[in-house]
Amino acid sequence: MRAKRLLLLGVWLLSLTTHGQTKGGFSLEQKNDTLSVLTLKTDSTCDHWELPYPVYQFCTGDVDGDGNVDAMVGVVKSTRYFQEKGRRIFIFKNYHGLVRPLWMGSQLGGILEDFRFTDGKIRGLERTTDGRYVVAEYRWAHFGMGFERFLTKNSGQEEAMKVFNQD
Repeated sequence: MRAKRLLLLGVWLLSLTTHGQTKGGFSLEQKNDTLSVLTLKTDSTCDHWELPYPVYQFCTGDVDGDGNVDAMVGVVKSTRYFQEKGRRIFIFKNYHGLVRPLWMGSQLGGILEDFRFTDGKIRGLERTTDGRYVVAEYRWAHFGMGFERFLTKNSGQEEAMKVFNQD
């Protein structure tokens, strides 16, 4: 009987976690080509953050390892140090029910083509200045993303895409 109660408790806790991710948490709504709104819904709050840039990617996961889900948004914009428009990563966190920036990245390593979140790391598909590709993984490093390792480098686009998409 005790095992059955523990199993039911586990299923109930799992349903709460799943419910929180599908009914609440971060979502992204594209208003037009250059305006998207990041929304954070919790049981008691709903907060928004406008992103006045084209968005090419959105995913969620615990980037900084604090046990809370963060939002990763890929935007196309220039920066103070990189005047040419390029793909960037913005990371937002849930701070007491409010959307707050965790990291507004100007660059990871190479020329960012795409990213995804897997195994607690951001995996970047990047192009080099000579037109080759690398796939690199980055992990949160106190204030920003720190390079962890290359999965492939000096690759063609097709090979890099295969590595990038592997789980």
